[in-house]
Amino acid sequence: MKTSVIGYPRIGKDRELKFASEKFFAGEIDEAALQAVAKQIRKEDLLKQKEAGITYISSNDFSFYDNVLDTAFLFNVIPQRYKDLGLSELETYFALARGYQGEKGNVKALAMKKWFNTNYHYLVPEIDDDTEIRLVGTKPVDEYKEARDLGVDTKVAVVGPFTFLKLAKFTGAKKIADVSGKLTEEYVKLVSVLTSKGADLIEFDEPYLVRDLDASDIELFKNIYASILANKNGAKILLQTYFGDIRDIYAEVIKLDFDLIGIDFVEGRKSLELVKSYGFPSDKALVAGLVNGKNIWRNDYKKTLSALKEIGVENVVLGTSCSLLHVPYTLDNETKLSDDYKKHFAFAEEKLTELAELASIAGTDYEGSEVYKKNQSLFEGRVNSEDKEVQAKVAAITDADYVRLPVFEEREKIQKQILNLPLFPTTTIGSFPQTSDVRKNRQEFKKGIKSREEYVEFNKKKIAECIKLQEEIGLDVIVHGEFERNDMVEYFGEHLNGYLFTEKAWVQSYGTRNVKPPIIWGDVSRREAITVEWSKFAKSCTNKPVKGMLTGPVTILNWSFPREDISIKESILQIALAIRDEVLDLEANGINIIQIDEAALREKLPLRKSDWYSEYLDFAIPAFRLVHSKVKPETQIHTHMCYSEFTDIIPAIDAMDADVITFEASRSDLQILDSLKENNFKTEVGPGVYDIHSPRVPSVEEIVAALTKMREKIEDSKLWVNPDCGLKTRGNEETVKSLTNLVAAAKQIRG
Repeated sequence: MKTSVIGYPRIGKDRELKFASEKFFAGEIDEAALQAVAKQIRKEDLLKQKEAGITYISSNDFSFYDNVLDTAFLFNVIPQRYKDLGLSELETYFALARGYQGEKGNVKALAMKKWFNTNYHYLVPEIDDDTEIRLVGTKPVDEYKEARDLGVDTKVAVVGPFTFLKLAKFTGAKKIADVSGKLTEEYVKLVSVLTSKGADLIEFDEPYLVRDLDASDIELFKNIYASILANKNGAKILLQTYFGDIRDIYAEVIKLDFDLIGIDFVEGRKSLELVKSYGFPSDKALVAGLVNGKNIWRNDYKKTLSALKEIGVENVVLGTSCSLLHVPYTLDNETKLSDDYKKHFAFAEEKLTELAELASIAGTDYEGSEVYKKNQSLFEGRVNSEDKEVQAKVAAITDADYVRLPVFEEREKIQKQILNLPLFPTTTIGSFPQTSDVRKNRQEFKKGIKSREEYVEFNKKKIAECIKLQEEIGLDVIVHGEFERNDMVEYFGEHLNGYLFTEKAWVQSYGTRNVKPPIIWGDVSRREAITVEWSKFAKSCTNKPVKGMLTGPVTILNWSFPREDISIKESILQIALAIRDEVLDLEANGINIIQIDEAALREKLPLRKSDWYSEYLDFAIPAFRLVHSKVKPETQIHTHMCYSEFTDIIPAIDAMDADVITFEASRSDLQILDSLKENNFKTEVGPGVYDIHSPRVPSVEEIVAALTKMREKIEDSKLWVNPDCGLKTRGNEETVKSLTNLVAAAKQIRG
């Protein structure tokens, strides 16, 4: 049986791309040195897949930042404000991704959003009325030739034109219908160029097909591919979908002249039903995505081989459900995890082995094979994964546990009187810059070089300095800076039963931002107080209100590798009960503003609206309410959400019954404001006034303009002033300048 991998991780086994990119940004290495690192990563990734015997290996799945941004560059979809900077091509590319502020100009970065239902982010392409769409780049060709020179014959993976158009932002009068024809022509040219260089298989990634599609979407897709498939130039075309099923268009897709069609059978709830109901053409190959590209548990060979048999397609290729970009590189990096745990996991490299093993025994009398028997032994049970007490607590939750009293309007009056904050109160989202000395302190403590007393003393000194700085800047609500935290999820997981942690299991979130998701191994409970001592110390350093900073249950789950043996709902409720314990402890220790971040609320939202409530919101929103429903009326509950699309779930967000919600807004041009107004949003709100993922410093005038726009849609009494997100990834100098301007802008608006 043939095998296929949609895409492979690209940050390097030891995050080489991150470190090289950051050196390039700092001017410590030149472009040639950065390109050399990238080339070595691509070489290692390609040869690893070839060595594993994968039939269809992708080239052009590498990116310095994001494949959607690569596609925009490929077809000259670059707003003029970035071209006007007069930078080199690579510097211009990074200006779109990160913004630019220097001697050649001052521009914000493109908007950044979640990539479907993952914690990966993409840059939103901008198409204006003057955009001249044309094939100008050579990246797919260059990387195909590079792979071929290594002796690896690849399929060339490109973001498909339908998905690109549906994800793009149109800033002028032109819409999709006005540019789809021209973009299709340029894709046809790309196919022609690739085939002229020897490429005989081209993969068009069209994940947008798993969303709700209407008749116009289906017609657009058919028109685009009618042209592309009529001009294949002898190449074979693979239509690759992932993150769900393509129920709205499956019947149309199988009629088109694709040579291979990739379908997700892991997240595609109706994929098997579609194949069985409509059949699958004998003149095409079905790439069956049965090896999970998003989670790290070992594949159950019995289930996969049974699924292959049930699919019943003769010409079938075994594939990953999505790109392996979303899992770490290899278990070889994990030297501290016991094999009792490690044997249950498969990272990208191990998934290559799974593909090869499954392909070798498919169609045989596999039940007697050693490969099969060894695999099945993994599913006989896991050590230390059950906690009957936790399960009983979840079972005992009642409807009353989800309701906070008194109602919001009464709480709002009480809190305004007690807190006595000025109009347009200023605050930050939580974290302050994690400078090298902060990271060094944490690492030395973990390695045993520093004692706990020395570690705590250092952090207390940083907290005191951070609070003094915020007082000097003039912020109204203070945070402690989170210097003790490695990551907003991993830190909490380290204090919860039921979690496992890795050494180097990094995955890309966006650009050079890599995260190391913890693993939910078993039933979850709070082992000890997590943040109370740090918050109490911070409170002792100031007379201003100090926020207790927590991560919410939905985000903790969504930014972990979840269990597959119990439901998502049960996992979230277990975590919610643990975080509730922390909320009540903070309140008991005098912390009367508590922020419970739900940055990833949107992440696991089903991609089809018809499934939103039945499969997610009906338990995710109540889980958040469970966390704070027992606090006193005078305790103000904040939450924060970022880098996703929230406009269509505003009523659900309001139903979280928080007192204050802060949103990412600046990179999306404050689009959320209209939705807040239309839905009569009751909660107090702080749309971010500047983008923290860019090193540029916003001016006072820029922030005043944003606040003026906000006041048109939000009542003055409900408007907070804050950055888009935490300041962990920023430097001290730009942070101080940005926050100083933020406070000055708030004071100007008050005046």
